[in-house]
Amino acid sequence: MFYKYALKSLLYISVAGGLLAGTAQATTDAEIQRLGKDLTCVGAEKAGNAAGTIPEWSGKWLGAPEHVDFKGTGYHPIDPYAGEKPLYVITADNLAEHKDKLSEGQLALFAKYPDTFKMPIYPSHRDFRFPDSVCDVTLKNAKSAKLVDDGEGIEATTGGIAFPFPKTGLELLWTSSFFTYRPWSEELVSDNMYVLADGSRTHGQLKSANLALFLKPGNEGPTTGPSAYFLNVTNLPQRDRGEVNTGLEYFNHKKEPRQSWRYDPGTRRVRQAPEYGYDMQFPGSGGSITVDEVRIFNGSGVRYDWDIVGKKEIYVPYNAYGIHNQDISYDELLTKGHVNPDHMRYELHRVWVLEGNIKKGYRHLYGKRRMYVDEDSLLMLMGENFDARGQLWRTSMINYFYAYEAKTWQAGVGLYHDLLAGSYLAFNLVNEQKSAYTLNTGKIKAGNFGPEAARRLGL
Repeated sequence: MFYKYALKSLLYISVAGGLLAGTAQATTDAEIQRLGKDLTCVGAEKAGNAAGTIPEWSGKWLGAPEHVDFKGTGYHPIDPYAGEKPLYVITADNLAEHKDKLSEGQLALFAKYPDTFKMPIYPSHRDFRFPDSVCDVTLKNAKSAKLVDDGEGIEATTGGIAFPFPKTGLELLWTSSFFTYRPWSEELVSDNMYVLADGSRTHGQLKSANLALFLKPGNEGPTTGPSAYFLNVTNLPQRDRGEVNTGLEYFNHKKEPRQSWRYDPGTRRVRQAPEYGYDMQFPGSGGSITVDEVRIFNGSGVRYDWDIVGKKEIYVPYNAYGIHNQDISYDELLTKGHVNPDHMRYELHRVWVLEGNIKKGYRHLYGKRRMYVDEDSLLMLMGENFDARGQLWRTSMINYFYAYEAKTWQAGVGLYHDLLAGSYLAFNLVNEQKSAYTLNTGKIKAGNFGPEAARRLGL
C-alpha cells in the first residue's frame, strides 16, 4: 500500500527534461549549454514548480549571509531562517491531502505512530550556492567524466560534481554518495542514541575525523591516490571504550578496495578488517545500522543493480538547523518512537529517486534500497531499506544544513528507524556537546589515519 502511494506521482523525466529510461547515453552539447542558464551549474532546474510551492533557485548566498552572526567553525549551526513558522503540519488526520508528496518511509512512520508522528512543513528555500570552482569542475566533468571497471571506478576531475546529467543509476549513485561537493575535513565528538520501542535509550559516543583532500580548494585534478580517510574512536558504550576503526577510500573500488584497520582494546592489537563496509554492523550503533548505511549509502555499490526511477516533488528534511540547537536537550528531543517532531523542519523540494536491487549471486541484509537525492546539492536526504522478502524494514533521513565555513552542505544528525522493532537511532548528535561540527581547519593530515595512527591512539 505504501509503495503504491509513494510512487504514484513519480515523474519519469531527466533533469534536462528528456525521457529517462536508465540506459547509458552521452551528455549532449545542448544539455551542457544549459548549465548556468536555465539550470544551475550542477544541473538542477532553476525554475520553481507550477504551483509556486517550490521557489525559483536564487543562489544568493555563498558562505554566511550578512544577517547571521557566524563566529567560525565548531560552533552549533545558526539558522538563517530563525523565526519562521510552519505553513502547516501534516498529521494522521490530514495525511490523505499530502500523501502524493510523501515517501514510502514517511507513510510507514505515520502508520506506525499515528498519534505522535507529524511533519511541520516550512517555506521552501533555495538560497545557497556552490563556489565558482565547483561550477568550473562540474562543467569539465559534464564533458568527460566516466565510470570504469563495470561501474566500480570513476575517472573525473576532483573538486566538483561528477555527473550533472546522470544517465544511469550508477552515475547518480557515484554523484550523490561519493562525488558531490562536501567539506574536505571534519572533526567532531558525537552522541549516538539508540532509542528502543519502550522509549529507553542506549548511549553511544564517537570521536570522529574524516579527510577528503581531493575536495580541498586548489587540489582539483585527476582521480588518483586515496580519495578519503576516516577514523572513529569509541568513547561509549563503556564496554567498547578505546576501540579504533580507521581506513582509506579510493576512486576505484575494484582495483583498490576500501582499506580498514581495527584496534581492539582487549587484545591491544591492530588488525586489518577485510571488506569493512556493506552490511557489517557500524561501530557504536548497537547493530541498528550497517556500515554502508551511514549518510544513506556509502562505499561500493557492486552488490546491487541501480536504476533511476525518476524525479519527484516530496517533503524532505531541509535547512535543518534547529534540530542541532544546543538549547534542546536529548531528553526533549529523543521521544518514544521518533524524535520530537517540533524540532524537525521539512520543505518541499524536487528529488531524484534512485533504487538498487540485489544482484543474483550476491548477499546483503537489504534486498532492495531506495534513496532520495536533492537536485540542488545532489546529496542523499532519505533512504528506505527492504528485507529479502521485499518488506520495508528501515527508513532513514539525514538532516543537512549549509555550513558557512565550508560553503557547502554538511550532514547533521541522521535518523534511522527500524519499522519492525519500533526503535530508532539518532546518529551524530551534537546538542549536548560543547562544540559541533569542526570543518576545513587543515589540522588533520593523512598521517592521522591508518594502522599506525590506530596503534598510537590505542596506547
